[in-house]
Amino acid sequence: MRFQIGPAFRITLFMTILTGVIYPGMVTGICQMLFPHRANGSLVDFDGSTVGSALIGQSFTKPQYFHPRPSAAGNDGYDASASNASNLGPTNQKLIDRVKADVVKFRQENPGYQDPIPADLLTTSASGLDPDISPASALAQAPRVAQARGAALDQIKQLIEAHTEGRQWGFLGEPRVNVLELNLALNQHFPVR
Repeated sequence: MRFQIGPAFRITLFMTILTGVIYPGMVTGICQMLFPHRANGSLVDFDGSTVGSALIGQSFTKPQYFHPRPSAAGNDGYDASASNASNLGPTNQKLIDRVKADVVKFRQENPGYQDPIPADLLTTSASGLDPDISPASALAQAPRVAQARGAALDQIKQLIEAHTEGRQWGFLGEPRVNVLELNLALNQHFPVR
């Protein structure tokens, strides 16, 4: 047994250094060299300061901004340290009540929109931090944003179209609009009066 402890200790020490120090250091260094923006969290800068990440949703509630999906991450939503889904099933009364309240809230905030509300404006994502909404969700909010910004509806629709990303590699996922980047473009092109 005494002869087995020495090799076991050396292998454990070697593997700890290899997989806990050398490998992560190499991967981090390679990513910093090849993809520095992504390796540092895809941070978004505006007017010289960091305003968020293109990968993490934020809460926007003012009428002059596009609103993101609901979030179940944390008590107030959009808490990156509490990223999770609600895990409430379709027959759960708590989920039904939240969705009904979100429908009422959406209709009050967007009185000119009479079509069915896009599902992603009423449902949370698996992480609770989805930064994107569907183009239909952005278009549903466009009249409210145009009115609040004093802009023409067609101008807002063109901005949505310009910020709509297609499917990744042409076949993965669905078309989407990053809410933070769209709202920053609004601030740039149509400042609030």
